[in-house]
Amino acid sequence: MNHDTTNSRHKEAHPRTVSMQERLRSSLDFSDADDFDNANRGFIGTIEDATVRNASGRVVWSQKDYSFLDDAYVPFTVNPSLWRMSRLNKIHGLFKVCDRIYQVRGFDLANITFIEGDTGLIVIDPLTFEEPARAALELYEKHLGPRKVAAVMYSHSHRDHYGGVKGVVSEADVEAGRVQIIAPEGFMEEVMSESLLAGIPSRRRAEFQFGTYLEPGPRAHVDSGLGKGMGTGTSSLIPPTRLITHTNERMVIDGVEVIFQMTPGTEAPAEMNFYFPQMRALNMAENACHTMHNLCPLRGAKVRDALAWASYLDESVELYAGQADVCLAQHHWPTWGKEKVIRYLSEQRDLYRYIHDQTLRLMSHGLTPREISEQLMMPNDLSKQWHTRGYYGAVVHNVQAIYAFYMGPYDGNPVNLNPLPPSAAAAKYIEYAGGAERAIARAREDFERGEFRWVAQIMNHAVFADPANRAARELCADAFEQLGYQAESATWRNAYLLGARELREGLRPREKDGNRISPGVVSKLPMPLFFDFIAIRVVGEAVEGQTIRFDWHMTDEQSCTKVTLSNGALSHRPGSHGDAADAVLQTTRAGLFQALQAEIGFSGAVDSGDVRIDGNAGPVLSLLAGLDSFDPLFNVVEP
Repeated sequence: MNHDTTNSRHKEAHPRTVSMQERLRSSLDFSDADDFDNANRGFIGTIEDATVRNASGRVVWSQKDYSFLDDAYVPFTVNPSLWRMSRLNKIHGLFKVCDRIYQVRGFDLANITFIEGDTGLIVIDPLTFEEPARAALELYEKHLGPRKVAAVMYSHSHRDHYGGVKGVVSEADVEAGRVQIIAPEGFMEEVMSESLLAGIPSRRRAEFQFGTYLEPGPRAHVDSGLGKGMGTGTSSLIPPTRLITHTNERMVIDGVEVIFQMTPGTEAPAEMNFYFPQMRALNMAENACHTMHNLCPLRGAKVRDALAWASYLDESVELYAGQADVCLAQHHWPTWGKEKVIRYLSEQRDLYRYIHDQTLRLMSHGLTPREISEQLMMPNDLSKQWHTRGYYGAVVHNVQAIYAFYMGPYDGNPVNLNPLPPSAAAAKYIEYAGGAERAIARAREDFERGEFRWVAQIMNHAVFADPANRAARELCADAFEQLGYQAESATWRNAYLLGARELREGLRPREKDGNRISPGVVSKLPMPLFFDFIAIRVVGEAVEGQTIRFDWHMTDEQSCTKVTLSNGALSHRPGSHGDAADAVLQTTRAGLFQALQAEIGFSGAVDSGDVRIDGNAGPVLSLLAGLDSFDPLFNVVEP
């Protein structure tokens, strides 16, 4: 065989890939159309291609370019199981779930749910961006009439479930008490942790998880597992006005009774499910979707507790499933019928319990995560259920997450205590292989045999040893591409294919602001969380010899925080330094927003009067003006 590995944008499927696709196609029941029936059930209407534009007319979301998925034919460049899920996630529009409950699906990675109260609407999870959220509400109103929004409920602390809130409600209505914002306890702290403290690396890595900049097509982006993709737009946040603290806590909102189930530590550190007894409807947030989920997403996050996840699903079955005629979630489509709901949730429970228990069992035999994931197989009956397949998560990655949850990242082998950094280690690997030319020649032979995992590993070393080695970049990209074609997990496919593109073409120039942290979000944080965010931007070595004590007054909130810089670390507590303060800073939320604008900064905000500093202002202003900034487009697949 003389497979082409020369430079071209996309390659054909290697014969080994073709063989794997055909084998999988014959092992699953592709004639089962139940999911397609459920995904289309209750359809009311949509907008053409689900296309949404922002105020300036730019398209921020559209499914127009995914028309290739209308074909039931599966090209060999896509895993056939993933092709099926990609077609399901292409279905979009307004759907009736049951009396008083509606969803708009396919306008975002997530779903937005509308519940009709006696006079208004309860909105669950207003999507990632304001524009699709507003379009979804307008679609509801077009078909079912205008209604005021009485409440917004955030099911959990991930941005695709709160970022579009200002597309459905105004901050003024919330502040005036006309709209409640309801969230699980710990919501703001976890928004801060995942979206802000680790926000820059998480958003860059999310480009690989979601394939954000891959063009749609059968050799590129087809799906993201939980939905079609991430989209773009305006992201916002309105803090909760009511926190839910315990399971079976009840509220009546505009005549609708809601029973909450708290599920901390599952799909998000702060998350909750909802049961609506009047409609006999159970909303599982993101704890039960039509996929095996991630126990740690590729973008990075706090590792999730698989045992707690299984336990909460068991609790859902025990407390609510037997009373529910329909089970819906904030991704994918509902499941109808009490017996089907019980079976669905029980299988989801067993999925996470099995992976957890078997990982711990094999771990107790001394196996490492890589060794465990090579041999752990799901039970046959469970693996053949479409909703337990790994479209978003994957057994391999979930095993690693469970191991890390209990044991941390170290596998016990002293060689991994302090290995060489990637570039230095790569140079030695290639030297030991006899040089780059010899390593590439041998890797080409391995590629011909279909040993793509190994080719990717050794060529990654060649790239890190010499990023300018075009032959190594191309061969590593070719291996990534075949692994992407084979992947059932949409997130793995996206990561492999974006990695291949960046090796072939480099990091494409684009606006960095799309990955930056929104000043509008930061300026709304509770002050303890705001100072935690400021603290990670202190350049320690630049201020290590300084000691500064200053008070920070938010005059519109009558709050004061005493801030201390010492030994390069910024600490803060409520209260005042009193006479020991070197300076006193005063501002408002509006002033803080201005100071956080990159083109204004704290110095400009002082000049404009939005921020005032009394006392020894110089060191405080120098500290704030010298806060670190981050390049959100750092390299991943090369040094």
